[in-house]
Amino acid sequence: HIIDPDFAKQWHKWSLLTAEITYRMPDHRSLLQTFTLQKYDLAPKFPHLQHYLAWWEKNIDGPLHSVRVMHTRLITPREMRYIGSELRLH
Repeated sequence: HIIDPDFAKQWHKWSLLTAEITYRMPDHRSLLQTFTLQKYDLAPKFPHLQHYLAWWEKNIDGPLHSVRVMHTRLITPREMRYIGSELRLH
């Protein structure tokens, strides 16, 4: 059986991260633009987000203004239980 990598991450306490990144336009610093990043990361420190923001500050001309982070635990082991049968719906 092939397990989806994103599903496997959920078993190891990864959660879906949505980050709304607000940054200043490179040529017009008074204008703000938003960018949404969504991926699995480890709460509460979010190492992938931290790495991405460090990369942004080093490589992108538009300076960061703010970052709003939202996450949810999609599935955890305690939410799953074996019931001894399988139902297939086509």
